[in-house]
Amino acid sequence: MAQQAPSPSDAARRIAAGEQPAAVFGLSQSQLQAFAALGYNQYQQGNVDSAETLFRGVTALDNKSYFGYAGLGAIALAKKPPDLDTAYTNLSKAVELNPNDATVRANLGEVLLRQGKIEEAKKHLEKAFQLDPGHNDSGANRARAIVGGLNLVINEVEQRIQSQTRQAKAS
Repeated sequence: MAQQAPSPSDAARRIAAGEQPAAVFGLSQSQLQAFAALGYNQYQQGNVDSAETLFRGVTALDNKSYFGYAGLGAIALAKKPPDLDTAYTNLSKAVELNPNDATVRANLGEVLLRQGKIEEAKKHLEKAFQLDPGHNDSGANRARAIVGGLNLVINEVEQRIQSQTRQAKAS
C-alpha cells in the first residue's frame, strides 16, 4: 500500500524539526541514488543544466547525500570558467560524507591546485591515488596525469634554473 503524502503543514513541521525532506515524502535512498544517477547521465551527455537541477534536488531532499554534493562539485569544476569556490564547497561536503571516493578526492585536489593551495591539494590527490591502487578510477587517473604534467614542468624549470646558474658562474 502506498504511503499517504503528509499534509503541507505536517510536512513543514517535520522538516522544520530537522527531518530530511526525502524521509518526510517517503523517498528511499535507492530513489535518491536513482535521481543522482540521472544527474550523472545528464552530465555525461552534456546536459549540464539538467544535471545541476537533479543534483540540487538530491541535496535539497537529503542534505547528507554525498552523490548530490559530488555532482554539484563536478559541475562547478567543469564550468567555463570553473566556479572554484562552489566546487570547493560541494566537493568538501562530499568528502566529509564519503572520504573513500577516489574521483571526488581527485576533483577536490584539482580545485585546491587551481586555487594555489598546493599542500592541501597534495593531501587529497595522494589520498585519491591510495584509494585507487589498481589505476581503475578515471578521476584518480586524471589526477595522476595532472600531477605527472606538473612534475615535468617543475623538472624543466629546475633544469633551466640550474643551467642559468652555471652560465652566470661561468661569466
